[in-house]
Amino acid sequence: MANHRFPLLARLVLGAGIALALTGAASAEPAHRVRPAEPVALSDAELALAARVAIGNIPCELGQTVSMRADPELPGHFHLQLKEQRFHLHPVESATGALRLEDTSRGAVWIQLANKSMLMDQRQGKRLADECASAQQQAYAARLKLNPAPNLLDVAQKSR
Repeated sequence: MANHRFPLLARLVLGAGIALALTGAASAEPAHRVRPAEPVALSDAELALAARVAIGNIPCELGQTVSMRADPELPGHFHLQLKEQRFHLHPVESATGALRLEDTSRGAVWIQLANKSMLMDQRQGKRLADECASAQQQAYAARLKLNPAPNLLDVAQKSR
């Protein structure tokens, strides 16, 4: 009886492979990639910022995970995916020192600090993901707990 199940299973698997080939699903672009209408040209400073971007699967609060991947076709650009939402980001110089990546066509902003990152929807004025931290950011946050940065108000009073 087991010999009769195998040919059926083989036919089902083969049939599924043919169906994927016919629909083109097997050759579809990976889910985390989107293409911008017009890629943004980056300055040398922005390319230097891109070298600091944390990539990989980055865990966030509430059990969410952000997938950040470098765009192999556009140096300094990145593909970010949160659930079914996909963004194509590029670095933007920031006066605050935070690493800022934007998808201007979709209104998304990724802000990367030393100890955490967040994804914001500028159009709706809300955070899509918060407390996202790569392994390096988690290590930095742990060091901050053991050796906190000085309070800016205390530093200002001592300098008087």
